[in-house]
Amino acid sequence: MNMGKIIALANQKGGVGKTTTTINLAASLATLEKKVLVIDADPQANASSGLGVDLKDIDSSVYECLIKQADIREAIYTTDIDGLDIIPSHIDLVGAEIEMLNLENREKILRHALESIKSEYDYILIDCSPSLGLITINALTAADSVIIPVQCEYFALEGISKLLNTIKIIKTKLNPSLEIEGFLLTMFDSRLRLANQIYDEVKRHFQELVFKTIIQRNVKLSEAPSHGIPAILYDAESTGAKNHLALANEIINKNK
Repeated sequence: MNMGKIIALANQKGGVGKTTTTINLAASLATLEKKVLVIDADPQANASSGLGVDLKDIDSSVYECLIKQADIREAIYTTDIDGLDIIPSHIDLVGAEIEMLNLENREKILRHALESIKSEYDYILIDCSPSLGLITINALTAADSVIIPVQCEYFALEGISKLLNTIKIIKTKLNPSLEIEGFLLTMFDSRLRLANQIYDEVKRHFQELVFKTIIQRNVKLSEAPSHGIPAILYDAESTGAKNHLALANEIINKNK
């Protein structure tokens, strides 16, 4: 790939493992010698802190790139993982949607900002906030594809139709080439009948769009972010690390 592939991770339902997936997929892709950039487009900034960014030391964030049209290169920070960079988030992002309303072509700001650096990365992953507001729309307008994490629990499919509808509108109006990279089942516990039922249901609905890799429930996976490192650095032998490595391989093979 000569141009980086931009993949947004989106689901307006919170707590589905979106940030966990972003951090660990990015780290796995970098471990497989891909050059990766994470864009933290969630005001909670969990991807930033989960990759060891100290938000107090940040001069330029995704907020400055969107609102002040700051040079995107000044917002790129390195992480502890070779080949993995991040554009961190900022709590100011909460009010950014309102500020952006006055800007021209406001849905395409992120897309234009990324044009100059797209060729320097193999993958650019955008961690979207759990809302379908203007910043998530910016992410989906900038993206080539979207990964939709689905938590293996009751009501998992409830929010998806809303997201799919948003994707359809964005395809029609803003980004005709937007594809679904895949539905990713997260927090899977094979001992629970419900988890298996949801897996079957998602598979029946979306067939080949469902990743073969399933992200299992894993203690190490939930502990790692508090140490500011992805699971692969925290415990490379953990299920969480192995699942995400498998996911990274699946995505690389799919995009050959």
